[in-house]
Amino acid sequence: MSVKKILPLVPYLILVFLGVNGCKKKDRFSVTEAEIASEVKNNKNYEKLIAYGKTVGIQLDTANQERDLFRYLEEIGFGHKPEHLRYIEKVIPADTSRIKKAGWELAQGLKLEDVLKDLEPPYPAYTALKNHYLRLTQAGQADSAALVAQSLNTYRWIHRQAQGADRLVLVNIRGAYLVGMDSLGKESLRMKVIVGKADSPTPGIDTYATNVITFPYWNVPKSIAVKEMIPRIQENIYYLERNGIKVIDNRGNVVDEHEIDWSDMNADHFPYRFRQDTGEDNSLGFMKVNIQNPLAIYLHDTNVRTLFDAKQRWRSHGCVRLENPAQLANFIAAEPLLDDNFIEEALESKEEDRKPTTHPLKKKVPTFLYYMPADVDQAGNLMYFKDVYELEGTTL
Repeated sequence: MSVKKILPLVPYLILVFLGVNGCKKKDRFSVTEAEIASEVKNNKNYEKLIAYGKTVGIQLDTANQERDLFRYLEEIGFGHKPEHLRYIEKVIPADTSRIKKAGWELAQGLKLEDVLKDLEPPYPAYTALKNHYLRLTQAGQADSAALVAQSLNTYRWIHRQAQGADRLVLVNIRGAYLVGMDSLGKESLRMKVIVGKADSPTPGIDTYATNVITFPYWNVPKSIAVKEMIPRIQENIYYLERNGIKVIDNRGNVVDEHEIDWSDMNADHFPYRFRQDTGEDNSLGFMKVNIQNPLAIYLHDTNVRTLFDAKQRWRSHGCVRLENPAQLANFIAAEPLLDDNFIEEALESKEEDRKPTTHPLKKKVPTFLYYMPADVDQAGNLMYFKDVYELEGTTL
């Protein structure tokens, strides 16, 4: 073709060149998502991304590459809501700036593994689970790998919800243990817990710890009051006195239990509530941690500490009993709030010194009560947990 014929085509060729390579000519703040997606498709990083996602348990429909590039990046970094969650205090939006940055870097041709380092959860448990998932899929153990995939997603969701908080608390209901971690997922404490029985399960909750109460009253949930306590009171009125329980009316006043016709009290007619006094017989023990939720669920000490020696620790009415309550209080307070010997000292304290005291946290601490089928121990060994509530294959 002669020069004269080529010259009129030069402006068109320039536009075509800029259309293909425009993403690399702009900065990541001005480039559009469509331009990023086009460039990632052209340099083959999209196919690498999809292949990588499958190695960490992500299976998404990829019919629309422009849309799905960013959906995939969000899933890899921040996951989706885990199963069996009854209450979420607040769903935190995914960090779109980090997602777009990852897309931009892929468009620039950066190595996939380098890009995802800044996007995926940095938690050691997550990294260990990734390795176990890959091993299981390569060995053809699809059912076991599927359980690990659920837990990988849970950690990605925690990464979203924790939003870089200095510390977070995870209770695995299915495993009956608690872990306290820093912002990078490094464990600061691990302890056994006692969680709900099969007929009174601990619900999945995604929320925040707000304060610690020492020497708390126990305000008995109505379900326990009418199903368990009223029948015992009807048999023996002194049940209340023996257990340090007061009857409170709707104005907050203490009522003389001997002036109540207990034969007339039932689930449909009970205009009172029960409050157990502080002390060593209190069902909450000497400390509780309040977490925001409308389900009357909290974390607390217990007056039956021998139960932590048992392997079967699904025994409560739904709240979470703590093996080492003082350790958790100090962790979430980020300061020595309670002495390490707090329980022993409380047992020896005088009754007049056992006053309910609220200790507000300087920062709310993300707290997660999840039903995780698999996790790793402190050495990175894979652990599976029995479906104690028989929830597999069900949704709430």
